[in-house]
Amino acid sequence: MKNQKGFSLIELLIVVVIIGIIAAIAIPNLLAARRSANEGSAISSLRTMHGADVTYQSTAGAGQFAVDMATLQGQNLIDTTLAGATAAASAKSGYWYEYDGAGVAGNPSVFAVVAQPSTTGGLTATGTRNFLVSEDGVIYASADALTLPAIDAATRVVSNATPLNN
Repeated sequence: MKNQKGFSLIELLIVVVIIGIIAAIAIPNLLAARRSANEGSAISSLRTMHGADVTYQSTAGAGQFAVDMATLQGQNLIDTTLAGATAAASAKSGYWYEYDGAGVAGNPSVFAVVAQPSTTGGLTATGTRNFLVSEDGVIYASADALTLPAIDAATRVVSNATPLNN
């Protein structure tokens, strides 16, 4: 019996502990990379929406922006996935979008879109910030996922956020 080959229970436990330590280090970094990728996708989607709205304004909109994302999708300016990401349950890459088209009939025509993470806390958080874009094309980011950027309808001044691309 002394010539049996294999690993002892202690050796197997040491290997399991080492794998656990490596996983404990790698998993938080993986989740942070996923949140960062989701935020990058949200910023890209806001740029797409701004470009689509400017295109709509100069073509089918007769000088006015679209009243909602469905109008942009109907003109084939945004895809159905982005147009349908209007609630946390239908989020695109962890973010959903709230389109404010209340000011499109004004002179000048205005709009705003806010991107919000579908899950804001815990290990399953899909993002750590909210984003906003309006007719000027500047993308603003809030300090955290619990603070929504706000835009004053009269002055178009954004609060609770800082510009990403000045």
